[in-house]
Amino acid sequence: MNRAESINVASDCDKIVLSNVSKFYGDILGVNRISLEIESGITGLVGPNGSGKSTLMNLIAGLIPSTQGSVEVRGVTPAQPETFFHQLGYCTQYDSFPAGINGYDFIRNTLLIHGYDKSTAGALAQQSLQQVDLVKAAKKSVDAYSKGMRQRIKLAQAICHQPDVLILDEPLNGLDPMARAKIIALFRELADAGKIIVISSQILHEVDLISDRVVLLNSGYLVAEGDLSNIQSETGEVMKIFIRSPHANDIAARVFDLEHVVEAQLHYDGEGLFIRSSDADAFFLAFNQHVIQQGWSIESMGPADETVEAVYQHLIVEQQVAT
Repeated sequence: MNRAESINVASDCDKIVLSNVSKFYGDILGVNRISLEIESGITGLVGPNGSGKSTLMNLIAGLIPSTQGSVEVRGVTPAQPETFFHQLGYCTQYDSFPAGINGYDFIRNTLLIHGYDKSTAGALAQQSLQQVDLVKAAKKSVDAYSKGMRQRIKLAQAICHQPDVLILDEPLNGLDPMARAKIIALFRELADAGKIIVISSQILHEVDLISDRVVLLNSGYLVAEGDLSNIQSETGEVMKIFIRSPHANDIAARVFDLEHVVEAQLHYDGEGLFIRSSDADAFFLAFNQHVIQQGWSIESMGPADETVEAVYQHLIVEQQVAT
C-alpha cells in the first residue's frame, strides 16, 4: 500500500463548513463574517470583481488563513495539511507552470508529490488527461499550449488524485464552446458521483446552467445562498412565467381568476403567454389544478427570468437601499 492509499478521512462530515469567517488584508476587507455550509453537488459563487469570491475560495482551499472564524472541509481543517490537501483539488484562474514541462509530467509529478508510487501515478495521470481530452497533447510542452489547453491541464491537475472536493476559480475561462460543453459535462458527472464542487465565474448564465445552488457575494459580504428559485421567492420579487400551450388564448382569458397574477401577455405566435405572479409557488399549485379542470394541454412551463443575474441584480439593489 502506498502512502496516498493509507490516508483516510476519519469523519462522517461531508460538507464544507465556514463559521463566522473573516479575512482582512491590513485595512482592506476580503470577506466579512461568512457562515456557510456547502454540500455535495455544484455550488456557484457569483459576484463582480472585488466581491470576495477568490478570497473565499482561497480560504476554503487552505491557501490563506482566516483573520477570524474557522474553515472545515469534510471535518478536517488546514491545520491537518496531509489529510486536508489529499481530499481537495484546486484550480486557480492564473497560469503557473514549471518551465519546459510537458502535460503528462506536470500531472504525474503532482501525483508523486501526493505520495503515489510511479505506476499508480502514471495510470492516474493518463486517466485525468483523458477526462479533459488532452491525451494527444500530453507529451507536448505546456509552454506551447493554447489558453484553453492550459486551462484544461490545470483542471487535470485538480482532479488527478481523485479528490472529494474541487475548488475551481474561473475554470471555464479560455475554453472554446465544444471544450466548455465537455468540461461542464465532466463537472456534472463528478457532482452526480457525490463530489463537492465549488465554481466561481463571472459568466452568469453558465453558473445558472450548471449550479445546483448559488452563493451570492458583494463587497465581501454574503448576500444570499441556496437554491436559486428559493432565493428568488424570498426576495418577494414578481416572477415572470412563460407557458407554451395550444390553449394560450383560453388560459389568458381565465388566468386572472387565480390569486397572485398581476399580468398576462400573449406571445406573438398565439401559442404561448407570459404571466407575472407575486407568489410563484401559489400560482403553480393553483394553475396545475386549473389545467386538470379545464383539460388544457401544456407543452412547457417555467420561469422566464429566473437567472442568477436577475436575482443578483435585484438583491444588490435591495442591499444598497437598505444601507
